[in-house]
Order: sequence, then structure tokens, then C-alpha cells
Amino acid sequence: MQWDVVWRNFDYLLVGSWPQGPLGGLAMSVVLAIGGIFGAFWLGLGFGLLRLSDRWWLRLPAIIYVEVIRGIPLLMLIFWFYFLAPIVLGHTLPEAESALVAFIVFTGAYIAEIVRAGVIALPHGQMEAARGTGLSKTQAMVHVILPQALRNMIPSFVNQFVSLTKDTSLAYIIGVSELTRTATQINNRELTAPAELFFTIAVLYFIVCWTLTAASRRMERQMARYQAR
Repeated sequence: MQWDVVWRNFDYLLVGSWPQGPLGGLAMSVVLAIGGIFGAFWLGLGFGLLRLSDRWWLRLPAIIYVEVIRGIPLLMLIFWFYFLAPIVLGHTLPEAESALVAFIVFTGAYIAEIVRAGVIALPHGQMEAARGTGLSKTQAMVHVILPQALRNMIPSFVNQFVSLTKDTSLAYIIGVSELTRTATQINNRELTAPAELFFTIAVLYFIVCWTLTAASRRMERQMARYQAR
């Protein structure tokens, strides 16, 4: 076993060549995941609410977006944004930014379905009771429905975040120096410890995903105690 190869290059696995060079490794994977879930949350929230609209001309674009994006592999979407960006924008989009946009658009479609399902799961009387107090439908949705629904959506949001964290490895295909690519670079240079390197990155992915899942469970327990008061 050649574990010394892993230890010699462990800092590169974590942050790439930063601060002397660009950020990479596990840190880049986490940055992509955080940026992706943050952008996807707002995109998905907007399209999820549009899917619940009574106006067909608002609901139809949301349905098309969700159904089309959910039917396309994430890898294909990454290629689309990377190769189509120069045609649409007139200049090349950096690899990391192309991957980030693809993650936001892809995950946003799933967040939209989570939002729609979370709102539908609430009793219909909630909206009627809110409207009975004199609130408009928009005010009732913002101040009464969404706060309750979002609490129930937390486990699904975290599951999507965990999934996106693992999916950041697909950014490797367009040259983003995330964790999988940095491990491959080390392996190509050393040529002596592929099993040890890829076992290590599997452990790193597991630690990040387990931490997110544990935080989600703790948050659920805290909210359950808060609601029980």
C-alpha cells in the first residue's frame, strides 16, 4: 500500500494549488455545491410557485422547464452550457462557471417539484383561513403557507444538496479542478497508488455528505421541539 502518496498530496486534494494558484480539490467541490444549491433554491422556489399558479400562461413555462430539465442527464446539460455559451454570449465561459450554471438549472427543476409538493401537502384550509383574515392570495402564500411548507421541505432540500455535492464530480469532464479531477491528476503523476487515492476521495465525499445529513436531522429535531411548544 502506498498511503504516503496520499499524505504527501493531501493538501492538494483539499484545496488544489491555492493560495499560490487556483482553488481546487474538495474546496472547489464544496464551493460548486453551495453555489449550486443557493442559486437552485431561488430558481426552484420561483418555478415551484409558478407551477401552482391559476394562470396557465404562468404555469405552462414552469411545467416545460421542470419536465424538460428533469428529462436531460446532468452531464449533457454541463456540455450544453460549456459549448453553447460562446455562441450565445460571444465569449467563452470559464469551466467552473459553466458547471455552476448547469448545476443551478438542473437542481432548480428538482427544487421546484419539492416546493410544489410541500405546498400541496398542507391542508387546503390553511389558505382559506389566511384569506379569511383579509390577506391577498400572494400575502397568504408568503406569510402563512410558505413558512410552514419550507420547514417540511428541509429533509428534501438536504437530500438534494447531498446529491448535488456528489454530482459536482461530473464537472471533471470539462476540466474543473474539483476533487475527482485533482485525484486523477495526482494519480497520473505518481502512477503508484490509484486505489489509495480514490478510496480517500470516496471517504472525503462521505464525510461531507454525512455531515450535511446529520445537520439536517438535528435541524428537524429542533423544529419538531419548537412546533411542539
